[in-house]
Amino acid sequence: MELKTIDKSFAVSPQIEAEDVAEIAKAGYKTIMCNRPDGEGNDQPLFHEIEEAARLHGLEAHYLPVESGKVSDADAEAFGERLEAAPKPVFAYCRSGTRSVTLWSLSRADRMPLADILAAAKGAGYDMSGVVRRIANAGKTPQEAIDGRFEIVVVGAGSAGIAVASSLLARAPELNIAVIDPADIHYYQPGWTLVGGGVFEADETVRTLSSVLPKNVHWIKAAVAAFEPERNVVLLEGCRAIEYGRLIVCPGLKLDWHKVDGLVDTLGQNGVTSNYRFDLAPYTWELVHNLKAGTALFTQPPMPIKCAGAPQKALYLSADHWLRSGVLDHIDIAFYNAGPVLFGVKDYVPALMDYVEKYRAELKFTHNLVAVDGPARQAWFDATDSDGKVTRVERRFDMMHVCPPQCAPDFIRVSPLADQAGWVDVDQNTLRHKQFDNIWSLGDVMNAPNAKTAAAARKQAPVVAQNVLSDMGRNVSVGHYDGYGSCPLTVERGKIVLAEFGYGGKLLPSFPRWLIDGKRPSRLAWLLKEKILPPVYWQAMLKGKEWLAKPEATKPEVVN
Repeated sequence: MELKTIDKSFAVSPQIEAEDVAEIAKAGYKTIMCNRPDGEGNDQPLFHEIEEAARLHGLEAHYLPVESGKVSDADAEAFGERLEAAPKPVFAYCRSGTRSVTLWSLSRADRMPLADILAAAKGAGYDMSGVVRRIANAGKTPQEAIDGRFEIVVVGAGSAGIAVASSLLARAPELNIAVIDPADIHYYQPGWTLVGGGVFEADETVRTLSSVLPKNVHWIKAAVAAFEPERNVVLLEGCRAIEYGRLIVCPGLKLDWHKVDGLVDTLGQNGVTSNYRFDLAPYTWELVHNLKAGTALFTQPPMPIKCAGAPQKALYLSADHWLRSGVLDHIDIAFYNAGPVLFGVKDYVPALMDYVEKYRAELKFTHNLVAVDGPARQAWFDATDSDGKVTRVERRFDMMHVCPPQCAPDFIRVSPLADQAGWVDVDQNTLRHKQFDNIWSLGDVMNAPNAKTAAAARKQAPVVAQNVLSDMGRNVSVGHYDGYGSCPLTVERGKIVLAEFGYGGKLLPSFPRWLIDGKRPSRLAWLLKEKILPPVYWQAMLKGKEWLAKPEATKPEVVN
């Protein structure tokens, strides 16, 4: 018997025998449901044999047979009613387990988020993509009507989504493009580090989404529930269906605050803050400005994360303020990094280490934040040694800046577009999906091995725009992305180590060394970050003006 747990109160397996019932009872299950009709296979036991064995072991048994491939709405409703009334936990079976999981998924549709249902089924090895539209429609079979058709659909209106839509329209203004995003507000997230450092005001980093979207795109203000790539359909919450010719997926990533026990309950109070949230970055500066003595912790979770330098940027700007204020000698600073190195591209580490030593910051590598008690000002880390042994470490703090664990959004992780780790699976050079030829992805959500930064999206958007148009027969060249990413490391107020690199850590400087040497702290790089990059973002990147971002291109191969 191959028992597969779906949730704490429900499990399934392929066909069982009467002698398996003892094991099911021993595992704690109270009810058995059979979803396979008697006589479907020559070698299957009849239900009454299972029922008799269940009775002997004190279990309820119910016969709800469903013909293979023909789970009706009525079947799902009857299953749901029986599941609610049955003693828990419940064990169900059919020939392979698929019918039982399908019935469970449809019966849970009005009780659980779609992504959670799909994730639970996927975790047990069952793909529910064939009934995803029914699940999204409260478990009922929807009409097959399409609510909108577009040449190109862009999922996500962050920096990547707006930039790629604008780059497309700059090349072909007549395109029929829809952008799907439920948000009202658009943020300049690279500015939040400077908000937390007392340089920017939070209001400088925010605008209404309607004011930055390209004027001739169709804005669909809704959340995506699922993808049906075989049908070229994006399914919205509420079971609305949008059909596309080409799809571009760039919804960003998910900040998984709940993965650290106690963190959500204490964010924004008790000295716990994060520049990764618009509303918390001002609190960072408040804490830094007011701290005169004590312990300040800065954390970084396992990769991948957006802007991998941001956790230590917060450290440097905070320590620089304390140094200038004359209180640094009274503050113990520690950087707890789940990874093994300070920065992933070794060329920039020497300059950063100069500042670590200047600020007398304690470096704790392979230490991952797992729990916080805000009122008690205590944090716990899992420390992993060279042999892989994990030890729980406790540390008190007066202030703690947290970078949250990060992952792909739920609706991406459970979709057919995702790789094993949950990220959109693309070719790292063309950013085209590896399985579905009319789908591309860019920004933080895709799995190319590049830094997840706004600067990376600025370079990726023209590549995707050019390749989509090439696929539509409107362009003879194919663009290639070299993995470019940039991380302006704010090592002190007025100086930046400008890290620019591509795949494999190859240095890709935008400026001659005599102007800006990225491996050394530079005042000109600070000027770039503070004064030049914000208007470049608002007025160029989001407008389809590809300053220093034109993609390298090659003509496609001609097949005879």
